[in-house]
Amino acid sequence: MHDIVIRRGTVVDGTGAPRRIADVAVDGGIVTAVGPDVGRGRREIDADGLLVTPGFVDIHTHYDGQATWDSFLEPSSLHGVTTAVFGNCGVGFAPVRPGTTDFLINLMEGIEDIPGTVLAEGVKFDWESFPDYMKALEARPHSIDIACQVPHTALRFYVMGERGAEHAEVPTEDEIDRMGVLLEEALRAGARGFTTSRTTKHRAKDGRLVPSLTAREAELFGLARAMRRAGRGVLEVNSDFGPGELEALVAAAEIAGRPLSCLLVQVDAHPRLWRETLDGIRAARASGIAANAQVGCRSPGMLMGLETTIHPFAAHPAWRALETLSPAERYARLSADADLRRSLTEERTGKPAEAWMAKALERTFALGSELDYEPPPERSIAARARNEGGNPWTLSLDLMMADGGKGLLLHPIENYHGGSLEDVREMIEDDASVMGVADGGAHVGIICDASSPTFLMTHWARDRTRGATLPLEFVIAKQTRDTALSYGLTDRGVLAPGMRADINVIDFDGLRLLPPEVVYDLPTGGRRLTQAASGYRHTFVAGVETRRDDAFTGELPGKLVR
Repeated sequence: MHDIVIRRGTVVDGTGAPRRIADVAVDGGIVTAVGPDVGRGRREIDADGLLVTPGFVDIHTHYDGQATWDSFLEPSSLHGVTTAVFGNCGVGFAPVRPGTTDFLINLMEGIEDIPGTVLAEGVKFDWESFPDYMKALEARPHSIDIACQVPHTALRFYVMGERGAEHAEVPTEDEIDRMGVLLEEALRAGARGFTTSRTTKHRAKDGRLVPSLTAREAELFGLARAMRRAGRGVLEVNSDFGPGELEALVAAAEIAGRPLSCLLVQVDAHPRLWRETLDGIRAARASGIAANAQVGCRSPGMLMGLETTIHPFAAHPAWRALETLSPAERYARLSADADLRRSLTEERTGKPAEAWMAKALERTFALGSELDYEPPPERSIAARARNEGGNPWTLSLDLMMADGGKGLLLHPIENYHGGSLEDVREMIEDDASVMGVADGGAHVGIICDASSPTFLMTHWARDRTRGATLPLEFVIAKQTRDTALSYGLTDRGVLAPGMRADINVIDFDGLRLLPPEVVYDLPTGGRRLTQAASGYRHTFVAGVETRRDDAFTGELPGKLVR
């Protein structure tokens, strides 16, 4: 008799094969049979009419700090994710010398919008080496499996000291060798990769550019040789892909003999650069380099509301005067004070931030209860105000004050140059791409895209109206088998005998995203955006049920995957 049998479900097994009605048997945390009439189970789940898929593997998260204080790793775990990889974009918290944590906190706060007070309180920093950090991660049980990577910035700062915080500083040959020794040590201890940031979008809270921005070939190649010595790990990169950049990264991957994974988004300043970069990744693959592009399934969406980090009035003096009030007190004041509302909406300050916002409102939309993540340009705040003969600032304030001050605006930051997600569809469909960029655990007051696995299914395989949809089997393979294999996780991502029993049972017809909301549950009462979903009937991690009917069971079977 099997431990668990999931009976008569519509199985989408993660390989891209057509869906089929089948039973799934689980024993000892492993799938032991998939097919008709697999025998009886001690526990049986009726999945008739429900979708049965592998657990989702999210390879681009930033739970480096949160995983040390939180066992549930929301929002990712609310969306069928059973394995999360963090340490991306070259930022993280190990290695670190005692007494030098302020810089890493400053960097993470600036790049990933995680409040420094939250990190200072929540992250205990009771480690120095990367292997010791991994032990700290293992000391806390989790609801999902986790995997970590070595961040370039922490490695550089650890070896070079304050010089390492400045991207223009060049390490000596001895310092490169020391970085390589530490990287090799971490990879041999089980780190899943080495990550670096080469984008001007990444700045510390104090305004300094990310330390790895202009790391020269000697430094990159020295670290690549350490990866070759270790014989393991992925080289993950967030880059602006200027002239010669991809070529240098491909050369580093060739030296390392390890896979290269590059974040890929469309940027307004160079709307075709993503195509050129993807062409280069395909060329690398054709030459025998294991390379892929991590892509998103929607635009990275800045959410703006009265409680978020950025909104149309955040720099206005009249708003700054309210900062000492609680959210409820601010909303009450705004509701009662017509003069205050008039000041916010009619008195312009001439500040650069306000000029940027005026332009942003041309591509900012009311998110609303329908949660439209592919809105047409004519529905932007600025366009609506023009058509209605109104003021975009007044309309913005009215929309954010909706629902008791909980209303949210959506500003697509990237992947939306043409006013739709057509380019994103092309990215997803490409054989050289894998799903990434969900950024769970990061940008907590600005962005909440950790719901991407749910959106990938509901929007692309079911609900899209402004263009072609994608086959359900295809999108599930992209978020399971393909992401798992991209990080060498060969034991998961497919429902087949011998594979880990990481499983979702989903009411696909009823599956929907819930509205994002601001909550105050981080250490020190810190704020974050979160977004849940409805329709996940069961989620299993290694055969242990962690979620049932969209609620946690309390079980914590998740491990650090070395």
